[in-house]
Amino acid sequence: MFNTMTLTKAAGAFIGALLFLMLANWAASGLFHVGPAGHGGDHEGEEITQAYSIPVPESAADSSGVEEEVIDFAALMASADAAAGEREWAKCRSCHQLNGSDGVGPHLNGVVGRDKASIEGFSYSSAAQDMPGEWTPENLFGFIENPRGYMPGTAMSFAGIRDPQARVDLIAYLESNP
Repeated sequence: MFNTMTLTKAAGAFIGALLFLMLANWAASGLFHVGPAGHGGDHEGEEITQAYSIPVPESAADSSGVEEEVIDFAALMASADAAAGEREWAKCRSCHQLNGSDGVGPHLNGVVGRDKASIEGFSYSSAAQDMPGEWTPENLFGFIENPRGYMPGTAMSFAGIRDPQARVDLIAYLESNP
């Protein structure tokens, strides 16, 4: 049957196998080091000799020359659907409320047109406190896309919503909740 000695043997075999693998990795990395510095540490300024190089022709569609897609915000807002925005709200409701009470984040009742960092009693990050102005639909559009890019230093950890239509739908939903 299964007793304490069997458990001890199994644990010993597992730990022994891990120890063997760690030692084998240490020995292999000592013998077969891959990298420009070799075994002597970092040698700044030393040119790296490459075994071969692959020539890549310069293309006209270089990644640095790619233009960003221009979004007609007014047309997008005109097509916004508050019902679809309610589905997007599911991404926000774990931190924000629409009932006037604050959660992890401030409540978002009447956020459209409200001054930034203006909820009394909520502890905003210094980045939010230092950003002037009010939450216009255009500002919310940029913030919801990438909160940390729009407001560097914000405490909001949300990654953002990349789809422009989903963002305007969410803004329309927030506008419908004064």
